[in-house]
Amino acid sequence: MNRIPPAIVILGQNSQPIAKKISAHFPGSQIYGLIDRTSNTDINFSNFGETLRELFATETPIIAICAAGIIIRTLAPLLSDKRAEPPVLAVAEDGSAVVPLLGGLHGVNDLAREIAAALGVQPAITTTGDIRFRTALLSPPQGYYLANPEDAKTFISNLLAGAKVRLEGAASWLSESNLPIAPDAKLTVRVTEKAIAPTPDCLVYHPQIVAVALAKLSNIEPQIAVSFVRQVLEKAGLAAASVAGFFALKDEMGNPALEAIAHFFKVPVRFFNLSELVELDSIEFIENKAAQIALTAAGANSHLMESDRPNALNCAIALAAQPFDARAIGVSRGKLAIVGTGPGGAPWMSPEVKEILREATDWVGYKFYLDLAGTLREGQKRHDSDNREEIDRARFALDLAASGKSVAVVSSGDPGIFAMAAAVFEAIDFDAKPEWQGIDIRVAPGISAMQAAAAAIGAPLGHDFCVISLSDILKPWEVIEQRIAAAAAADLVMAFYNPISKQRIWQLGRAIEILFQSRDPKTPVILGRNLGRPGQSVRVCSLGEFQPQDADMRTLVIVGSSQTRIIPRKYGDVWVYTPRRYEK
Repeated sequence: MNRIPPAIVILGQNSQPIAKKISAHFPGSQIYGLIDRTSNTDINFSNFGETLRELFATETPIIAICAAGIIIRTLAPLLSDKRAEPPVLAVAEDGSAVVPLLGGLHGVNDLAREIAAALGVQPAITTTGDIRFRTALLSPPQGYYLANPEDAKTFISNLLAGAKVRLEGAASWLSESNLPIAPDAKLTVRVTEKAIAPTPDCLVYHPQIVAVALAKLSNIEPQIAVSFVRQVLEKAGLAAASVAGFFALKDEMGNPALEAIAHFFKVPVRFFNLSELVELDSIEFIENKAAQIALTAAGANSHLMESDRPNALNCAIALAAQPFDARAIGVSRGKLAIVGTGPGGAPWMSPEVKEILREATDWVGYKFYLDLAGTLREGQKRHDSDNREEIDRARFALDLAASGKSVAVVSSGDPGIFAMAAAVFEAIDFDAKPEWQGIDIRVAPGISAMQAAAAAIGAPLGHDFCVISLSDILKPWEVIEQRIAAAAAADLVMAFYNPISKQRIWQLGRAIEILFQSRDPKTPVILGRNLGRPGQSVRVCSLGEFQPQDADMRTLVIVGSSQTRIIPRKYGDVWVYTPRRYEK
């Protein structure tokens, strides 16, 4: 089963060095920092109790760098079912102590050992079974699943009281422990991939050694595919918990049936190129691609257990010699997220975007925008490109994702407004590469420059408005003129992107001339520059005062409608808004 990355919670800046050291050990983890007392954290919070309880309710592992008492008092009202408790640990501010508090059934002691090893200290483990037997029967190591945790407490109590145990099946973490093993014991620990009914005096552990390969999926309905796989496992007598992963060829990437199967069984789907498959000598299986896929996934010394080839689906099962991590085999379905970081720094970046950036294997974008996105964690790669190479950048990102990477294409502002989202879909539309069809593509919105400028001065976009780019690089200037004239005649508030550059110096002046044909010279104009960045300025003038030299490429221009109003403020500043009610 995949381990959920932990949340590392800190209450003060002094805790950040230890938090970063722990975070580096857990890819995908995020540091939560208390507002006004911490800086440069992944996520900010204002209420410690609410944040901790929300993380606990979503079963997110919690590593809180603070006193254990405050954690206990905060989570006490939620403690009702120990089977649903995520790991919760307290770590001393200086890293001198690691104390597991909750989540014994979900590996909190193992997590404590990992953290303690990273910090060079001993974990404060108090669980009697762990100490006496040098193993945690309640929370087996990765690659094993305990089928009957409800029986484990009494089982362990009997062992502590002096009972012996018989070991059936092979697992080094059990055979090398201090368990009181005896061949004639009444208690049994059984390690098996088979679906057997456990009993109170027999703990059953399922090793994740089963590789399920699927081929010829075509257009099979997802629910039918799930039902078929369940039937195949049942026919083979295998426990679903022993399935390490599902495997297919790359041309099946993105198939809804595979996605449904992976979601139902909660294990990864991985993909191979045809050239990567092992060769089979048996004539019976020479044309069975599923058999080749299964044996390739299960690795050396594996053997084919089950093969079924109905018309709708080609399925094969191989058993590996040892539990294996499916995520280390083949490639995953490629992911491509086009994100908007907002017009400025981290405070305007959405939690969704921060999470995507944190989890991505690769960042792709214009250097300046990648700088705004923050620092990379260990293992991530950054791919800079020129700001005028949008389509080439999109193609590069798509090819990267098609290879199995998780790619974040970074735009400033909102990626769907004159930015990289359209470029990516344009590349998909016109290039139509088959390998791009299987990529999991999503667009994560950001705060746009027009929203930032409007918010800084009031609410000039409070009524109908439009957005026009004055760049004529990708569209004829005649079209831009027509749109400005139409929007002005319709009395829309207008937000102008790309108003001027070193190469385009006359377009803004011409736009102003067009506006004068239908707009009063007293119409408010808002000029927002370097929004959300050092040197931010927001200035208000009238259309009659507005000159092209007042703007540059880092300026967002908002031209009001006939209804847009200015409210003077006490100390000389103004608010600008457009009423929601339209009156002629």
